[in-house]
Amino acid sequence: MSQDSPLPPDLGARIDALFARWARPDSPGAAVRVTRHGREIHRGCYGMADLAHAVPIDERTVIRIGSQTKQFTVLLALMLEAEGRLSMEDDVRRHLPWLPEYPETVTLRHLAANVGGLRDFLEIMILGGLDIGAPSTRAGARRIIAGHKAVNFRPGTDLIYCNTGFFLLSEIVEQVSGQSFNQLLEERITRPLGMRDTRLMRWDSEILPRLADHHTHGPDGGWHKAQWGAVLGGEGGMVSTLEDMRLWLANLDAPKVGTPEMIARMSAPGAVIDGIPSPYGLGLVTCRYRGLASIGHGGGVAGGRSESVRFPEAGIGVVILGNTDDMGPFSLARRILDLVLGEEVGPLRTHAATERLKRAVGLYRAEGGDDVFGVAVKDGQPVFVSNGNGGMPIEQVGDGAFMPERGIVPLEFTPRDDGDMDTRWFGRPQRFRRLSDTALPAAAGPGGRYADAATGFEAEIGEEEGETVLRLRTPYGVWETALEARAPDLHLALPRRGLADTPPPAIEAGGWEFTVRLVADGIVLNNDRTKHLLLARAP
Repeated sequence: MSQDSPLPPDLGARIDALFARWARPDSPGAAVRVTRHGREIHRGCYGMADLAHAVPIDERTVIRIGSQTKQFTVLLALMLEAEGRLSMEDDVRRHLPWLPEYPETVTLRHLAANVGGLRDFLEIMILGGLDIGAPSTRAGARRIIAGHKAVNFRPGTDLIYCNTGFFLLSEIVEQVSGQSFNQLLEERITRPLGMRDTRLMRWDSEILPRLADHHTHGPDGGWHKAQWGAVLGGEGGMVSTLEDMRLWLANLDAPKVGTPEMIARMSAPGAVIDGIPSPYGLGLVTCRYRGLASIGHGGGVAGGRSESVRFPEAGIGVVILGNTDDMGPFSLARRILDLVLGEEVGPLRTHAATERLKRAVGLYRAEGGDDVFGVAVKDGQPVFVSNGNGGMPIEQVGDGAFMPERGIVPLEFTPRDDGDMDTRWFGRPQRFRRLSDTALPAAAGPGGRYADAATGFEAEIGEEEGETVLRLRTPYGVWETALEARAPDLHLALPRRGLADTPPPAIEAGGWEFTVRLVADGIVLNNDRTKHLLLARAP
């Protein structure tokens, strides 16, 4: 579509239809703005900011933007680098000597590009039994980070999305500037741009003018307010509005704060891994859709989902701010682009490919490894699932090849005729073996006590009421889960039948918490963002 191409005459109605399920007086929803070449071509506000008082969402409703915060954190770091106060090539321990000595140097650039290999502190909190809804502190998060010297991979050799990196970056920008994150943000970015309602909101319990409630579905099926107890910083703590995020996207197109060179660095691949550019830059995600570059970032918090993305070759910008966690803004932004371009709404996949994916429904495990993913069917369509992941749409990227429709998951997979999966992660080929569709008899020998002195994790496995139960005790909490064998040496950790109202099947909505592999001298815990956590068998 050229700059002068007419827009589809029913564009507004068709975008409204994408959000119809939330456009109700008894539902939370979203604020949406679409621009082309800087001119607004659609604005929609759907659902309620406050269900109890029937306050609808509008363009000045304040909503959490979650991990969209990361792009602001990086821009602040680049501004301070330009003043000589830090370098993105600095060893992170130069600024934060309380960190452990990692096996190799981790730089600020590694952190900003999600290629540092550090374990995600929020995932560690959850894995360690600390209820993310319970109050916690930044000091507590520092203790968690300091307790994990082991890494997921060597810096610069792989990509795993990691909140720890941006937690540390926000600590560093505060330290070298001598200002709080909010002071720095207001002075350098929001006040110059006129973003009047954008700031860091550290606690979900804070009260701000026009702040929306954030929502999730409760066990009764109704809407419940959602909040975390974690104190959020530059990794995901900001709030904003539809109008303010329009100003931010305009700044990324034509910088008034920062420089074009800084924005280009943020958008360029943060690493080249196995000869393949990473989709994650420095705080921004760059991928392609319908042959167009897509540059932006999404966010997910308790009861909220958001996305702000530009398609610069088409001059199109999309902002979606949702106050519910049952929304997929990454996918919705691409459906909006389809409509603006006059294309059939995606994802791009043939009928034959869809049927092939449906035949491939099941769980798959990396050959010789612990990583597990699955293909499930949700609302009649195949989706990609992993532990704790509610299901990403799947797009076709080749003859029989597919990817999760998500900018920071560079995984390509192809179902094999023998029932396994061929995959490529940054071009590295790996076969994933299909796991048993049902639980196997419990493997002999997992019972006993296990511990890792470095992290303080302790586990006990035993039989109780017909279940194999793992009790995990850590410095952050105590919890228990049921183990379900899907291979002789691999168990899925699932909610216990007696402790969950309706424990989900493992493949539905990422119903497993983590995997447990049995090894000769202990057990290995593994999830999407914490790898190779070995607990040795206790005497």
